[in-house]
Amino acid sequence: MYNGWPVETDEDKKMLMDQVGAFAREVVAPAAKHHDETGEFPTSHIKQMAEMGLMGMMVAEEFGGAGLDVVSYAMCMEEISAACASTGVIMSVNNSLVCWPLDAYGTAEQKKKWLTPLARGEKLGCFALSEPSAGSDPGGLKLTATKVDGGYKLRGSKNWITNGKEADVAIVFATVDPAKGNKGVTAFIVDTKSKGFSVSKLEDKLGITASSTAQLFFDDVLVPADCLLGAEGQGLKIALSTLDGGRIGIASQALGIGRCALEASKKFASEREQFGGPISKLQAIQFHIADMATRMQSARLLTWNAARLKDAGVNYSKEAAMAKLAASEAAMWTATKAIQVHGGYGYTKEYVVERNFRDAKITEIYEGTSEIQRIVIAAKEFSELTK
Repeated sequence: MYNGWPVETDEDKKMLMDQVGAFAREVVAPAAKHHDETGEFPTSHIKQMAEMGLMGMMVAEEFGGAGLDVVSYAMCMEEISAACASTGVIMSVNNSLVCWPLDAYGTAEQKKKWLTPLARGEKLGCFALSEPSAGSDPGGLKLTATKVDGGYKLRGSKNWITNGKEADVAIVFATVDPAKGNKGVTAFIVDTKSKGFSVSKLEDKLGITASSTAQLFFDDVLVPADCLLGAEGQGLKIALSTLDGGRIGIASQALGIGRCALEASKKFASEREQFGGPISKLQAIQFHIADMATRMQSARLLTWNAARLKDAGVNYSKEAAMAKLAASEAAMWTATKAIQVHGGYGYTKEYVVERNFRDAKITEIYEGTSEIQRIVIAAKEFSELTK
């Protein structure tokens, strides 16, 4: 467990961290290697996390959630991800990308029907934005939503959808009029048991192998009118605002991955002997550890800052992008150095840093690549010149 939580962290947060940290170390971590090697979805862990209130952390108790703040969520995400990055991203998607937009944009009826079971962990959700030809450009969607009696019919496909295989509910983005471009993008709540919905492909991935990444197919899937999330044409706004919060979740996942690699490296360096003593006494190794710790803590502070701003109800888009950029790149850098510290051992599957290396890479890609984060940050910086 990370021992450097800020001094102002209240007692409730400390108790929560103790509980979640113990669960992560004692239950999730011992099974992580098995889940990584087999790709088996961590069903029992998700069920236990639901019982702990971790699947709808920021949702009000009225709708089945834990009613906690974003800082607590970020801290818990780091704890779970330090044990298993696959389990962490399953938790992140359900919290940030599914529960949050339903909470922020859903009607009272939608919250009761969809949000409550999702927040309780009785159902699992996915966020279907990316398409084979629309990844970093969400305005270029090809999935169509045709208005019919009683609702809309969705036709097309989605790509790279985390939780896509197991999800009961999907937040799906489609265009009601391609000619309108961004203004035609609309959000829908889709029951994955609907006729015409199917999982057409599962990706064979480098890392986070116990988390499904699926291609979804919509063959004239009928979505009732009361499953329109927000208003027609509001979809891009919903997607981008959701991704802002999602970036805090992925930043926290990256922190967990990087922290695991750092802790493993410190342990290995203290035990591995060369030249008559532990390699932790060698300055070259000490410099690696110092740089790893500094980068991770810098990214952690950026992540907590973004979380605090979101809790305060102020604009946090730039800060979330900074957190995601810094944390993902720090995790990848730290995991790379961790293998170097371990030497030949780090290149084998026997040691956790090999998995950390594979898991870290995706954090620089999904929910906005590092390049997209830099575009967001730069745009915000230059926009401040006109104020």
